[in-house]
Amino acid sequence: MLDELHPPPSGGDVQVTLLTEGTYPHSHGGVSVWCDQLVSGLPEFDFRITAVTGTGRESLAWELPSHVRPPVTVPMWGPNPPGKPPRGKALRDLMETYERFLTALLDPESEELFAPALYELATSALAGELSPTLRTDAAVRTLAGVWTRPGLAAQAARPTLHDALTATDLLEHALRPLTAPPPHDGVAHAVSGGLAVLPGLVGSHRYGVPLLLTEHGVYLRERYLGYRTGPYRWPVKALVLGFFRMLAEETYRVAEMVTPGNRYNRLWEERGGADPRRIHTVYNGVDPAAFPPAGPEPEVPTLSWAGRVDPIKDLETLIRAFALVREAVPDARLRLFGGTPRGGEAYRERCEALAAELGHGDAVVFEGRVEDIRDAYAAGNVVMLSSISEGFPFTLIEAMSCGRATVSTDVGGVTEAVGDSGLVVPPREPEAMAKAALELLRDPDRRAAMGQAARLRVIEQFTLRQTVDTFRNIYLQLAYGEDETVSLRPVEAAV
Repeated sequence: MLDELHPPPSGGDVQVTLLTEGTYPHSHGGVSVWCDQLVSGLPEFDFRITAVTGTGRESLAWELPSHVRPPVTVPMWGPNPPGKPPRGKALRDLMETYERFLTALLDPESEELFAPALYELATSALAGELSPTLRTDAAVRTLAGVWTRPGLAAQAARPTLHDALTATDLLEHALRPLTAPPPHDGVAHAVSGGLAVLPGLVGSHRYGVPLLLTEHGVYLRERYLGYRTGPYRWPVKALVLGFFRMLAEETYRVAEMVTPGNRYNRLWEERGGADPRRIHTVYNGVDPAAFPPAGPEPEVPTLSWAGRVDPIKDLETLIRAFALVREAVPDARLRLFGGTPRGGEAYRERCEALAAELGHGDAVVFEGRVEDIRDAYAAGNVVMLSSISEGFPFTLIEAMSCGRATVSTDVGGVTEAVGDSGLVVPPREPEAMAKAALELLRDPDRRAAMGQAARLRVIEQFTLRQTVDTFRNIYLQLAYGEDETVSLRPVEAAV
């Protein structure tokens, strides 16, 4: 919690610009729920949103309160941004800046060039010149010239023209958020790391707008996980991951405050260069009244899961674990609640095929999006979480508030959330997951005791009111300065 020295001023005219990527207000999911809870709980602030989206055609998934302005959207894969390349000396200057930017990504001895080049590229982006320039042959030739310099690791991998075209295209799209108007005043609040932060960095650099970073998951770690199996050759991966790494380091350097959702994230942030004195853990919270005890368990032994159907949720391990459970409990069922994001259909089909291949297609049901998420938790005797990466997952603390026993993978802040009120197993180990699920399915008294302990833990440590009050004080501190508001101490010390 935050130690309040004296009553802070009201939010008044304080403007908060939320910087989001692929979440609020255009999609559902844990981070979007968190954003909606935050803005709904702080009506005294004027919220604006800069949302990095997929195509720009996404409709709003949330009804925006009256104090939240319609979002400014930055489509990553929509129509090309308007504008045209500069000419003459202006074009040469821009390409020289881009060359320094690429050099910083590829040469460990030149990383100090990254930030100055990034902010110079931002000037070109706001003028409508960067994106069209990066779609020219000159940009491809510039990259080809940089990463074939003798002595660079990328040069040894013999990058091809196709690699240069691919990497240039990926960077052009990644830098599109620089075209968004940067915040001019108030507080810029990035609700994840990565591309959403770019307008906030520019706002801090140009106008001194304080940047607040909240990381629910570790954005950089998830990029490493995603690109490890991505369809690119090593030179492309090295360049793009170099960009994400240096962007993370610049974000940690610039942010006035970093509020990870758990202690695990804090370790990554410190390793990435964030000043430990600026890091304050703020756990996600739920309203226990909105997630009351779920009531009677299903008569048929059932494992339930809730979330978005995505590879990072590792449903394949969950399905393999369920197959082992069913060998011991033949009438067991696995019910999976949640939508499949656009582009994720192939993953869901792969999971359905795996269940059929293992001989349990009849007992594994993809229920789709559920109108009331509480129904998903009530549907199971045990609620499962099988992810390979998480922050401080809402589905877990919601299920705990509903009084259900849980089996979760030991990722992110899961252990911090569960404590002794659930079972935690290593990720990607179906045998361990199955063993834990069977222990609980076979012991109704233990399930009941764990469910009661889980709800009590939420009420004592992870309420929505605590979270909202914490961010109210943080916004006021950043907007007005510490002397006029509150003094901070790490939240983890208080739980």
